[in-house]
Order: sequence, then C-alpha cells, then structure tokens
Amino acid sequence: MEQDVTEVRPSFGLGVPNGRDFADPRRIATLAADAEAAGWDGFFLWDHVIRRPPWQPMVDPWVALAAVAVATETMILGPMVTPLARRRTSVLARQTATLDVLSGGRSRLGVGLGAPDDEFTRFGESADPKLRARILDESLELLELLWSGKTVNFAGDHVVADDVQFLPRPVHGRVPIWVAGGWPGGAPFRRAARYDGVWPVAKAGGYLSIDEFAACVAAMEEHRERAGRLESKFDSIFIGRTPSPDDAESRDRVGHLAEVGMTWWVESLDNPDVPFEQHRYRVQAGPPR
Repeated sequence: MEQDVTEVRPSFGLGVPNGRDFADPRRIATLAADAEAAGWDGFFLWDHVIRRPPWQPMVDPWVALAAVAVATETMILGPMVTPLARRRTSVLARQTATLDVLSGGRSRLGVGLGAPDDEFTRFGESADPKLRARILDESLELLELLWSGKTVNFAGDHVVADDVQFLPRPVHGRVPIWVAGGWPGGAPFRRAARYDGVWPVAKAGGYLSIDEFAACVAAMEEHRERAGRLESKFDSIFIGRTPSPDDAESRDRVGHLAEVGMTWWVESLDNPDVPFEQHRYRVQAGPPR
C-alpha cells in the first residue's frame, strides 16, 4: 500500500547531547527556552551514562528533561534514546508518567538497544544485542501495562510485576514510543511497527541519504501493514544537520525528505568541535522550514 505523503509538513526538533558543554541542566533548560522562542517543535536529549575516556561530564537526562518541561510550554520533549536494558522498568514507568504530567502531555519516549557497549560492560552488564532486544521487548510490554493505571501482574523472563498499580497515568493515557534502529535492518523496524514512530540511524555512521530514508519509510509501511497498524498515527524521524535556516541546499533536502515521508527533522547538535555558544546561535536562528 502506498502512502500519500505529498502534503506532509514536518515538525522540527533538536537532538541534544547530555554531556560535554551541555552537561548542566540549567544550560539545557535555557537552550530549550531559546529553541521554543525560535520556532522549534521538539527537544530530544541523549540518554548516556558515560562517554569513553577521556571521561566527559554528563547529566541525568530525566532530571534535565524535567527542567526542559518547566522552561517550555509547547515543545515536544523526551529522551532519544533510552536503552531499556539498563533501566528498571518500574522506575522508568514512574519517570515517563511524571515527566508527561509535568509537561502537560508533551513527552515522547525514544527507545533502542543502546550504544556503546561499554555503557553496559563497565558496570558488569551484558552487551549481548539479542539479550538486550529481549529485555527491550518485555520492558515495553510491561511499561504499557503500568501506564494503563490497572492492576498489573506480569511475569517475563527478565522483568516482573506482581499485583501492582501505577498512578498517575500519562496525560493522554500513554506516552508515544519511538523506536530507534540501525538501517538497513530487520528486527528494530518490525518492533517500531508496533509503536508510534521510527528513528533510523545509519549503521555505517553519518546520516542517511534521502534514498536510504525513503527505503526505510517504504519498509515501515510493509511492517505496519502486517502488524495491522496502518491506520495509526506514525512518525518517521530523520536526524541531520543544517548550517542555517536559510541554506538553500538544506531546505531542499528537508523538502525532499518530507516528500518521501519524513514527519520530523531533528537537528543534531552533536559536534564536539563546535563551542556551546555557536550551537546556541544555530538554535536561535530557527529551523530550516
């Protein structure tokens, strides 16, 4: 089935590290307020606990996102991405619901297997991708149950809930889930078809080409059709970088991506060679609409 994407008008967000020059929740909140004033639609924060030596300062993404929620009024916000294999599902259920209530229902939950491996192995946890995938699937299943506000009994191989009820619920009953994965690939995209969005990243590094992203969107249509979810709202997220909102080549690229199904452009601020104030200037200049 072909999707009519000719009228898609994408939203524009920021992909923000939770380390280096950004390792201060006050600075992150100020940047988010700047972004909202400049017309950005979303603010998505990394969820890393360490970065390889030389060690970098890092902040907890959930505390920082709470600061973002208070500093803004309209922007969508959330982690991108949270590896559920190194998060306790019960704690994450509380964090996600609390952030959603605090933000007035503006949150999203980006999930994936997680990288790099040493964020697991340095703390004695397995980095086996198949194990992490199984934990991710079980955790997502339990998370949805805990968001329901009903009494939950769940016995998985890796996560368990015994006769518990979690309140308050997220504002709209649940938090939309965006699933990340390396493209090209199989399992992450079949998983994404069961939820609310896909965030494909290039396995080879860098950014996807327009043709690669179009192939991913087409594959997601097939996966969603098989999952019986073609009628559900679904986001296709592209991460990239533009020098300014007025750069003609960048705006053409954004337009072509929208034509093939992109619903979110996320401007990456991941460049360690650029000082914070230069990143802030780019944010204040606004999105490449």
